[in-house]
Amino acid sequence: MVRFGSSASPSSRLNAVFQSKWVKQLWDRASSVGDRQRLLLGLIVITVIGMGLRFWQLDAKPLWLDEVIGALFSLGRTLDDVPLGQYIPLTVVNSLFTVELGKSCADITHAVATDSVHPPVYFCLMYRWMSSVPLTPENWVWWLRSLPALIGVLCIPLVYGLNRLAFSRQSGLAAAALMAVSPFAVYLSQEARHYTLPMLFTLIALICLVKLQRAIVNNQRIHWGWLVTWAIANSIGMYVHYFYILDVLAQVGALILWFGLSGRCLPGAVSDLKRNGGRVLLALMAIAISYVPWLPTLIGHFSRPETDWLKPYKPDWSDRIAPLYQTLSGWLLMVVALPIEDQPWSIIVPSALLMLTVGGWIFWCAIQGWRSLWQAAPAQRPALMLLGGFVACILIQFLGITYILDKDVTSVPRYNFVYYPGMVALLGVGLATGIQAKSQSGSRGWSRRSPLTVTLLVGLLSSLLVVYGIVFQKGYYPDRVAQDLAFESDRPLILAVSYESLQEVGLGLSFALELQDRYDKNYDGQKADMPESPDDPQVRLAFLNRSDGFGNVWRSLARLDQDLPLPLNLWVIASPGMKTKDYPDTLRIRRPERRGRVPCPIDPDGFNRIGFPYQLFRCQSSQESP
Repeated sequence: MVRFGSSASPSSRLNAVFQSKWVKQLWDRASSVGDRQRLLLGLIVITVIGMGLRFWQLDAKPLWLDEVIGALFSLGRTLDDVPLGQYIPLTVVNSLFTVELGKSCADITHAVATDSVHPPVYFCLMYRWMSSVPLTPENWVWWLRSLPALIGVLCIPLVYGLNRLAFSRQSGLAAAALMAVSPFAVYLSQEARHYTLPMLFTLIALICLVKLQRAIVNNQRIHWGWLVTWAIANSIGMYVHYFYILDVLAQVGALILWFGLSGRCLPGAVSDLKRNGGRVLLALMAIAISYVPWLPTLIGHFSRPETDWLKPYKPDWSDRIAPLYQTLSGWLLMVVALPIEDQPWSIIVPSALLMLTVGGWIFWCAIQGWRSLWQAAPAQRPALMLLGGFVACILIQFLGITYILDKDVTSVPRYNFVYYPGMVALLGVGLATGIQAKSQSGSRGWSRRSPLTVTLLVGLLSSLLVVYGIVFQKGYYPDRVAQDLAFESDRPLILAVSYESLQEVGLGLSFALELQDRYDKNYDGQKADMPESPDDPQVRLAFLNRSDGFGNVWRSLARLDQDLPLPLNLWVIASPGMKTKDYPDTLRIRRPERRGRVPCPIDPDGFNRIGFPYQLFRCQSSQESP
């Protein structure tokens, strides 16, 4: 109690007030509020940085095969809307990428189930998004990628919430910062694909799973609200991407693994199972029952030829060890990505060595943080085991799919989205714990925060490389292919695309979109000399079915009427593995005003291959053949 007497000086009285118990409590509360405000401000700044990286240059990179196919379904289109077996101008291609109004989610679901090998939820959501925004030929690509980017931004505060609940506020901020500048997360967010949406549901499900684990640890009854949220998130996630099924299995596996290894299967296990086991089983049954209507479609999709592209052509010993180092390289890409794609060896070698060095050091620091957390905070071991078990169960399933089903999913880095939320949460707590351990040991200066600081700086640099298309380049390089196809821009151009599936149709459309972009840019550069925009570039596209062999493709090409003047360049996109010697020496095209066909001899120097081979034929002879 503070006593005020006449003998006490004003300064001593003031000191007595500041040293009183109630003032100390008030100061502690004020300091606590300040910390929370600083944490909130830090999370806001981190989220804004993450948003900037995801929306920067969002429509600058070309749409590639998978994005084009996703765009068709997202706009309410189907394969039937693509004119096949005929010449089509680029204006018709552009009209395909406009919203087909009046579609329902049932219509989108039917189209996806028939023409694709994906679940429908993402495409239904995208259709509603694209139908509600002001689309123009200039901005539709931006809007197409904006929703995945926005969902990617939402994942940042969610991973903070996961680590805040499981570990601490500091580890939550660290995980949020890592996700904000992760080159892998930025790459996925700038793809017009269904990768960020399942990540969002994974984070929600993991938050619920930690809540479930907390109830078991504290011998409490699990709240129905968390179980219902967990079941709904997992049910919807499985309708977003098939790989989310691995997520659900990993969550259950991680819970069982933790329950067994933590010793809870001994004393108290029976009472825990009586108290919570029934509710968990009901939630799992609800998840399973919710997916029953889609099971026939799932089984049918697995037997489609579109799923065979992951199977190695000739599996040998190198294919058997590749998944191991591909998995490790996928981990590196989560924190650092430097130019190694389509670069000279003088850039590839130092970039790869630097990625190995920096990435290896970051993971080593995270491991030291996990070790410190395990030793210093027994109360946080359950969450560490749960998230670690989740990631481990996913990796086991990946290796099982690779080695048992002979489909190497580790060769595609983007598929790591399945366990990326768990991995970034673990990295966040590992690096944040390392900082706290050094702070408590009295370390000062740069070394105290170097692991997390270096990781964030490296991630920021890597993300900028992603934004400008230097790393994580678009598959099949549609911009480069279009540049090759239009190398003689003053000549009319025919692009003949042989196809067996929707994937190859999407490939041809991606090239056609880039051709249109190149011709538009050429016109913009010459519009001072051209008072009016050309109605249609002198380009024609034809999709020719090769299911019955290439002989049918060549005959179909000779039967189609085309209206472009001679001379013209004819490019033919064939199947992987073809070389110049596999093409005919001469192809023939037809003009309606001529009685015969125009021969197009092969150009031996006009062969290129970027994923798919494409061969040039020159139609410039005035001679006709029957």
